[in-house]
Amino acid sequence: MAPYEALYGWKCKSPIGWFDVGETKLLGPELVQQVVEKVKLIQERLLTAQSRQKSYSDNRRRDMKFAVGDWVFQNVSPMKGIMRFGKKELEAVHLVFHVSMLHKCLGDPSRITPIEDIQVTEDLSYEEVPVTILDRQDHKFQTKEVASVKVLWWNNNVEEMTWEAEEDMKARYPHLLQSSGLH
Repeated sequence: MAPYEALYGWKCKSPIGWFDVGETKLLGPELVQQVVEKVKLIQERLLTAQSRQKSYSDNRRRDMKFAVGDWVFQNVSPMKGIMRFGKKELEAVHLVFHVSMLHKCLGDPSRITPIEDIQVTEDLSYEEVPVTILDRQDHKFQTKEVASVKVLWWNNNVEEMTWEAEEDMKARYPHLLQSSGLH
């Protein structure tokens, strides 16, 4: 399939079909000249569209400069909303990523956790402890409904709240759902 056909869904007309009825009787250099003019017009319009798209993109783009030793955050969330990586967060992060996924971090030395206090296994996973279930809600998708629970987690002197799939939490921490009273 030609790129034009893939993009627009129909076959590209030959240069003969670019002209009105009656004009197709042109032969030789006149036909070639008109085709060249049409091609130039198309190229100009493509450049205009490309320039417009670039300006839209540039409005949202921000200059980022990083140096060796800079602290950065990497956006590793697979999708916005209720999904999490689970216990093995860093295992699912791809080794190659676009610079737009980095955010500058201004370090606060008072918030640094000593490496000795963090128990990270060889596969870069760590254990989070669920403290309690805070809330429950149903998310409706096109084909199904998924129940979610808001979980308060405790890890390395840090509290964090996330939305988790209720079925997953029932399987891993059944005692938590029974004691919460949210069903």
